[in-house]
Amino acid sequence: MIPEIGHFALILALSLAICQGVLPLIGAHQGDSSLMAVARPAANGQFVFVAIAFGCLAWSFVQSDFSVLYVANHSQLALPTVYKISAVWGAHEGSLLLWVLLLAGWTVLVGRYSSELPEAFSARVVAVLGLLSCGFLLFTLLTSNPFERLIPAPADGADLNPLLQDPGLAIHPPLLYVGYVGFSVAFAFAIAAMISGNLDQKWARWTRPWTTYAWLFLTMGIALGSWWAYYELGWGGWWFWDPVENASFMPWLAGTALIHSLAVTEKRGLFKSWTLLLAITAFSLSLLGTFLVRSGILISVHAFAVDPERGLFILAFLGIVIGGALALYAWRAPGLDSEAGFHATSRETFLLLNNVLLIIATALILGGTLAPLLVELFTGAKISVGPPYFEIAFAIPMLPLVLLMGVGMHSAWRSQDMGPLMRRLKVPAIIALVLGIAIPIVIYGSGSVLLVIGVIAAVWIMAVSMIQPVRSWRRAPGTPAITRSVLGMSIAHFGVGIFVLGVAIVSAFSVEADRSLVAGDQVSVAGYEFELRSLQNVQGPNYRAIEGEVDIRKNGEFVSQLRPQKRTYLVQQSPMTEAGIDAGWNRDLFVALGDPLGNNAWSVRIQYKPLIRLIWLGAFIMALGGMVAASDRRYRLTAKAKQPATELSGEPA
Repeated sequence: MIPEIGHFALILALSLAICQGVLPLIGAHQGDSSLMAVARPAANGQFVFVAIAFGCLAWSFVQSDFSVLYVANHSQLALPTVYKISAVWGAHEGSLLLWVLLLAGWTVLVGRYSSELPEAFSARVVAVLGLLSCGFLLFTLLTSNPFERLIPAPADGADLNPLLQDPGLAIHPPLLYVGYVGFSVAFAFAIAAMISGNLDQKWARWTRPWTTYAWLFLTMGIALGSWWAYYELGWGGWWFWDPVENASFMPWLAGTALIHSLAVTEKRGLFKSWTLLLAITAFSLSLLGTFLVRSGILISVHAFAVDPERGLFILAFLGIVIGGALALYAWRAPGLDSEAGFHATSRETFLLLNNVLLIIATALILGGTLAPLLVELFTGAKISVGPPYFEIAFAIPMLPLVLLMGVGMHSAWRSQDMGPLMRRLKVPAIIALVLGIAIPIVIYGSGSVLLVIGVIAAVWIMAVSMIQPVRSWRRAPGTPAITRSVLGMSIAHFGVGIFVLGVAIVSAFSVEADRSLVAGDQVSVAGYEFELRSLQNVQGPNYRAIEGEVDIRKNGEFVSQLRPQKRTYLVQQSPMTEAGIDAGWNRDLFVALGDPLGNNAWSVRIQYKPLIRLIWLGAFIMALGGMVAASDRRYRLTAKAKQPATELSGEPA
């Protein structure tokens, strides 16, 4: 009866979501406090019932209940318990249930920590989230029921996709979904603000920490997915511009623009129209990513192979959400003008340029992702848009963005005298120029123009990010310390610099070699000697493998021993590559077994990746900066300690 309990719990959750989405909106419109008071209890109840359903599905996996179709298709008796749990969200139905659970969880948090908001505004926010929950719960119950029975039950299941039998993939989807779903909160705040007409600086302050938390989880999710692709897929790259990768990256870019736009709206009351549109865009791109992953129209290692009819449901839901939001925006847009102004040399100008460049990058990636689909739809022809397009299209707006970033974060609001600003940035600029030329040439022995520009940009961002923390550390006694908002901004931008440095160096100096080797053969790559000492059979819990033993030496001195594997999973008979990686702070040595070539020879891929770890380190430093900024005191004020909006928004972005 466990699956039936889970199914019934989803029906009850839908009933509560309807109450949550409808009654508080009516109450806010009529000024009826009793109806508005329904919002929080309904949200709490919906979360409880969705959690019960999720627990029932997890129990079915742990108990290997193959009478549940979803369990039978994505588990088996020999599957390790940790992967039985991660299999809950390893395919379409379960991952959708995880999405609904996280949306309900975000809603509970909003209800819990919105006591300082006006009653009607808070009720509208929770109601909008309830309506979104209605859409996803209907999608789950009507087209994607994870509790559908399979009679008679098979003796064993079809196994989890071997690609997903990895610790990184057990953590990556939940983190990514927390970020995806988190942008629904910014969307709900924007919709509530437009409905109420309350578009002053306060709603930006209320929205900003929620947006930052969603952004930092999405940052960690994308970084973890990139890391998984690097070590699990056997190709040694960290980003392939895969359509589904792009589907997660586009909301991140829009969310980054939204965070910066909220800073201006909170501080100056400017960019209201821009901020609302970005809130709609960030969540709409999250829904678009859901459509691309689940519609069956894309071929990707990350996509769910599902019935396109499900994609049609999501597309209709996407149309309703985006269409309704844009209609509301069109209604309110004429009243969003502000009389406040700013000079061409001001923080507002640099943040505006920041947002324009981010949206240009988003549009170029969106165009490249959808182009093959649209061309095939209208002409029947098949085209492919690959990494060369995306790398060029992304670099065009990003190069000026990273250079302007350092200037903007130190500019004054309203107007900036360029003389003092240039004097403040002179030393970081000199450091960036010197190190930007020295690092490639002195350490790596060569440097192209693009590489030097990339390293200069990276060092520039890191250097200017240190100015305010260093000044705060060296401040005179009795002077104010740096706020968490400013510290978080500095940390996040420092992380951008670390990331850019890693990308620049690994793109220029990575070495890749595919060789045919038999046991005993040696090959030299990037100054290291790799010896395939032996090959042996290995038996895992649900797979068998050929494992290589590879010794690495440099100048005759032993460095490491790697054991790459070529696995075959017993149920699905799927071959999988498990790379051997010797990781270091300054380089990775990567060895992957390919296919047997006959006469005891194997194809072996060997790669040297300098500073590749900086890519993921930079991303997690960015997320840390977001966490520090979101913990700023002014976002934790309660109704008992309110301050005027101008005082609350006095910190730099």
